[in-house]
Amino acid sequence: MKLLFLSDNFPPEVNAPATRTFEHCREWVLQGAEVTVISGAPNFPLGKVYEGYRNRRSEERMDGIRVIRVRTYIAENKGTVRRSLDYLSFYFAAVRAGRKTDCDLIIGTSPQLFAALAARKLSRIKRKPWIMEVRDIWPESIKTVGAFREGPVLRYFEKKERQCYRSAQSIVCVTKGIKSRLSDRGVPENKLQVFTNGANLEAYTPRDKDTALLSSLGLDGKKIVAYIGTLGLSHKLDFILRAAAKINDPDIHFLFIGEGAEKKNLLALRDRLALKNVTLLDGIPKDQVARYLSIADIALVNLRKKELFLGALPSKIFESAAMQKPLLLGLKGEAEDVITAYKAGLCFEPENEADFLLKLGELTKNTEFYMQCAEGCRKLAKEYDRKTIARQMLAHIANCVREI
Repeated sequence: MKLLFLSDNFPPEVNAPATRTFEHCREWVLQGAEVTVISGAPNFPLGKVYEGYRNRRSEERMDGIRVIRVRTYIAENKGTVRRSLDYLSFYFAAVRAGRKTDCDLIIGTSPQLFAALAARKLSRIKRKPWIMEVRDIWPESIKTVGAFREGPVLRYFEKKERQCYRSAQSIVCVTKGIKSRLSDRGVPENKLQVFTNGANLEAYTPRDKDTALLSSLGLDGKKIVAYIGTLGLSHKLDFILRAAAKINDPDIHFLFIGEGAEKKNLLALRDRLALKNVTLLDGIPKDQVARYLSIADIALVNLRKKELFLGALPSKIFESAAMQKPLLLGLKGEAEDVITAYKAGLCFEPENEADFLLKLGELTKNTEFYMQCAEGCRKLAKEYDRKTIARQMLAHIANCVREI
């Protein structure tokens, strides 16, 4: 079976879509599939091409995956106009490269929507079925965080989104909440399948704290609340910084690691509040994430208080759980249900400062409860093994090919 996967993000980029796509495709290759991924030169999120790459068409092999890099207009992950040009250029470059690539089925992952639109276009050109993977409902998600205004452009994208749902042979949803939302919009149930994010249990395992790293950061003896990931509009991390200003315990320290549209604002807010209990570091390579997670005592996951995010299930939940780091989750809905079911941490009302401080206190002061949460994390990670989920998705893909 020959699969063509279109994704605007791919390693060595370290965000959630790049990781999910790579780990799934790698497992599919191990299971006997021939997989080609079309992506751009790695540049997310700063809009700077990674060392060793150039913004031009090239090919490489990565763990058995054929990776075609296409030339695109590159923009930093903030603003609207330049990022839209980035997405649009990927659409045309991916369609051009995909025309000459043999395959039995095409997969396009959204967001951004243009990757899915390119998969849809190639499906029509090559007369091959295509699957739309929905990791986030776009453009609704960007409208929710105020990055896009109501108007004819937004309505155009919403029209294209609906066309994708109609033409795809199957729609893979990353959460049950996304499936429910699409079903409510009238997408047929028999088109919708759920294959969640999960944990790479080989890369993320419990380990002792990296004492050299602790020392280099000046965090010896601290109870570290760590957030590793995108510092974006949807994550509402300014709320966490303001709450951190109310904490008097000198042992509690917040560690933020990543890049994103809100990073400059967060740095400015930290300085304005004169926070001594907050460290903000640049993004790190994927192979360093487990090392930095090792020094964490609590893994923080936070999103804005928006109805759209009730169906969110952030991938960082699973990586942290695999390392048995109890979770402090600022999110209601599906993610809260998972954390609660496995007793893997505590959930606070999004953007509720009093509730955040209360739940943080429970995790940091009750040692017995903390250890129970660490055991809950172990059980959660085992249930959400990325390899198992990837194999289940491959079986679904094979069924789609057989139904042609």
